[in-house]
Amino acid sequence: MENQPAHYSPPKIWEWKQGNGGQFANINRPISGATHEKKLPRGQHPIQLYSMATPNGVKVTVMLEELLALGHNGAEYDAWIANIREGDQFGSDFVSINPNSKIPALMDYSGDVPQRVFESGSILLYLAEKFGALLPRNPAKRTEVLNWLFWQMGSAPYLGGGFGHFYSYAPMKIEYCIDRFSMEVKRQLDVLDKHLEHNQYMAGDEYSIADIAIWPWYGALMLNVVYEAAEFLQVHEYTHLMRWTNEIAARDAVKRGKIVNRVWGDDGQLPNRHSASDIDAAMA
Repeated sequence: MENQPAHYSPPKIWEWKQGNGGQFANINRPISGATHEKKLPRGQHPIQLYSMATPNGVKVTVMLEELLALGHNGAEYDAWIANIREGDQFGSDFVSINPNSKIPALMDYSGDVPQRVFESGSILLYLAEKFGALLPRNPAKRTEVLNWLFWQMGSAPYLGGGFGHFYSYAPMKIEYCIDRFSMEVKRQLDVLDKHLEHNQYMAGDEYSIADIAIWPWYGALMLNVVYEAAEFLQVHEYTHLMRWTNEIAARDAVKRGKIVNRVWGDDGQLPNRHSASDIDAAMA
């Protein structure tokens, strides 16, 4: 197999070539920290979310909407768009919440000392423990939920940064890279499908933060929402995973949460959310 580009071999020392192609080349860089001063807005609710409706962002808005549906009024929140395509994640206030400059980022002002929370899995766990919901108290069941939560956090980079990047975003189509990550993604889909053959939800018969974490990535792939690769990956073969995907998609809180901080698509956009009525209006 020939190199792409032809005759390329790694130099002795890597050097960053700014703007070297790809859909997100204008915001990618090899260093951390803020690039500009920017104060984040703050609404009336104790929970303030700064995010975008990528799969990782959808996890948190679905979680908050599920908590509200369960009657946890303390989960009311303001959600502000952090447009990663425009570099909002490199603003000074955002970096003070998440030094890794990734969405979602959350501030909780309900306690005596404001609490920052970053990394989507950490936010799900924080909210589940704060409200005592969507995470079983039984130690064995709790561990099973956390098994799948951490599976998702470790596996999704192969789907997003690996397969998704080379299949959809890279400036050139590289057969080796697409084949490598397609193989891994199909292996992951098979893991999920075999597990869900014998389980209604990821941790058995109880809906939990494991489902909320996994659905925005793998459910969206099954529904052809991310990367438009459903046919390429023949996702219809994974019948048990598709059953679970459709069951989660039908939940009201999922329908509501997935449009928050969204600025694209024809089935609902809501850049900023401050009350339930905002979602009602966007879905009307």
